[in-house]
Amino acid sequence: MTKPKRAYRTERLQIMLDEEELKAIEEWRYEMRLPSRSAAIRELLRIGLDTQEKAEPADLQAKSTDFTVLPEAEK
Repeated sequence: MTKPKRAYRTERLQIMLDEEELKAIEEWRYEMRLPSRSAAIRELLRIGLDTQEKAEPADLQAKSTDFTVLPEAEK
């Protein structure tokens, strides 16, 4: 059985992470045996979007730097 063909990706997304955030993503990627960092981030986005009903809208005054990958206790 073959997988359905994906549309060619044409959009690039750039994000900035600190060392600990990147380390957490890389460790998760390794544990999940994903082939690339991009694949890992896509999978994490898919998981997050699947659980979006549990999320609350952000404060309108929040800045980009207010959002982090890791809970403060893990940093």
